[in-house]
Amino acid sequence: MLFKALSGSGKAGKPEKKKSNNATVGLKTPYMNLPKSKAGGSDSDSQLQIRVRKENSSKYTRDDLLSQPKLFKEVANSSREDRILLMIKKLRLCSIVFDFTSEEEMDKRVALAKENKRQHLLDLIDHVTTAPKWFCPEIVPYVIETVSSNLFRSLPPTPYVDWDPEEDDPVLDPQWPHLQLVYEFLLRFVVSSQSEVRILRRYIKKNNKQFLINVIHLFRSDDPREREYLKTILHRIYGKFMAFRSTIRKQINFVFYTLIFAESKHNGVSELLEILGSIINGFALPLKEEHVKFLKTVLIPLHKVRTFTQFSQQLAYCVTQFIDKDPSLASIVIKGLLTFWPRQSATKEQLFLNELEEVLEASTETEVTKMLHPLFSQVAKCVASPHFQIAERALFLWNNDAVATYTNEHREKILPILYPALNANTQMHWNATVHSLAFNIIRMFMEMDVALWDQVSKKYDEQEKQEKQKKQMRASKWDKLRQSAELRKRKMETALSSQK
Repeated sequence: MLFKALSGSGKAGKPEKKKSNNATVGLKTPYMNLPKSKAGGSDSDSQLQIRVRKENSSKYTRDDLLSQPKLFKEVANSSREDRILLMIKKLRLCSIVFDFTSEEEMDKRVALAKENKRQHLLDLIDHVTTAPKWFCPEIVPYVIETVSSNLFRSLPPTPYVDWDPEEDDPVLDPQWPHLQLVYEFLLRFVVSSQSEVRILRRYIKKNNKQFLINVIHLFRSDDPREREYLKTILHRIYGKFMAFRSTIRKQINFVFYTLIFAESKHNGVSELLEILGSIINGFALPLKEEHVKFLKTVLIPLHKVRTFTQFSQQLAYCVTQFIDKDPSLASIVIKGLLTFWPRQSATKEQLFLNELEEVLEASTETEVTKMLHPLFSQVAKCVASPHFQIAERALFLWNNDAVATYTNEHREKILPILYPALNANTQMHWNATVHSLAFNIIRMFMEMDVALWDQVSKKYDEQEKQEKQKKQMRASKWDKLRQSAELRKRKMETALSSQK
């Protein structure tokens, strides 16, 4: 059911069939259950509800969009009922969807209808922004229906097999002239102080909260402008509707689980992580088990995703927010980074080093000490890397005061781990910058504790000498073994020849 919902195949998110020029709007949808009076009888219905039902019974086609739009300012002196009915009519007219990719774009009648729809949307945006007392329960199902019919659609396939934001141009949706205005209207509608949360919640809950599921599904869009609007709208919904917060977090988690374990690409990960960064910042202390589990099972495994480079900055921010909230999570984060440390991608390894620096800066000494040996063993590997950018970035860690201070306080344990890599860099590394930076780190250690440096250096030289002796002894044994085998071979050949 959940896959069906996310694929946009639910009732609320079902894409409209291609309409002819005479396509009508007026069909009943899951959102179009109009509010009834408490008495339930038509005699006791308010005059407004009677007029709304009459409006709902009429059907609109594209031909109705050919006439000049009636503006709200023209009915400014009319009754509130008239303004509400005009708003409903405009919303129903804006539910008519156009195809921006077919040959009908050249049709003058279609072009006029598109322009008039655009004018209706602009008028609606201005109305919900500036008009007083425009909100009433009767308009909510029409708002949701208009938004659903325009936004919840089948997204076109991406033209790029492996999209690179630094090299490839973003894919722009041809329907954006209308989509942008619908998104702007939805945003103004949600953030308006006149919108009553209780009434909106009742309609959004319909159809198993399909509206929210479809909004999150749209983050797959290739158009960055659309994802930016979605990010703002979903964040505002999360802040305004407390009852939907758990649902939104679960749906975002589902997107991430799918990315980690099934698919390798999702366009909206960075935007979703930006929303989560703000959400995590507002978590109450102590952190719930659900939130800690989210860090362990979602955020940390996201580091292994192939497209990690596209959202590394947002992911690092979310992780460091958790450490700021609960410093005891630092060791878990460091262990996770070391578990998913890249082995072949120099770009990803540099991003990991960037994140590691932020994590170390936010961590306490106690938590870092728990992972001291594996942590600085990995840093030493990076320092000794033949890729000069990785080695350079690793050596730049000591420009951070937190790293330098921690190294000073635990130099007895850290220096023996780092010394082989630093020594190799000063003697054999081909890059002059790495050579210079390694000398700076050595100078820093010598200024901290000369005696310790001499002790570690002497011990390392002795180990190197012993290692050379072991290699020589091993080589000598193999030489003797080869000579012995050669001698036996000759003896056997001699014996066989004498028998003949």
